[in-house]
Order: sequence, then structure tokens, then C-alpha cells
Amino acid sequence: MCLAIPVEVVEILDSDTAIADIGGVRKEINVALIEDLTVGDYVILHVGYALNKIDPEEARKTLELFAELGELQAAINDNQQVLP
Repeated sequence: MCLAIPVEVVEILDSDTAIADIGGVRKEINVALIEDLTVGDYVILHVGYALNKIDPEEARKTLELFAELGELQAAINDNQQVLP
């Protein structure tokens, strides 16, 4: 399964690369496919490549859903019982 995630651009290095915040981790990403990129923009990231810009509110909603899924998975893991 492939997954593309929304990330926030926090620094632009040159026309092809930028630094993105990915859940508190900063990573250099390729932004060659994106026009008119500015710090604060959200992009969809897949395997290190920014594919397109997205609406900041939609990005935040998606990230909140990912956080909820993580909390749900943690709760499931905490409540799992080992069967004999």
C-alpha cells in the first residue's frame, strides 16, 4: 500500500528542495513539481516528493485523523490479551 501524507513546508532551500515538517521531524524533500511554493504551504508528500499543494485546513483535518488513528491503535494495543 502506498501512502501520501500532508506536510508543511518550513524552509525553501532552492527551486527543487525544501525542508518539511513531518509530525515534528524535519526532512529535506523534493519540490521540483510544485510552482509558487512558499514557507507555510502544505503539500502532499509521497516517497520524498511533493506532488501538489493542498489547502491548509484540509491538511490539518487529515493530520488530525491520522493522530486519532494512532490513538485508536494504541488503545487497541493496550487492551489486547494474549490467548492461551
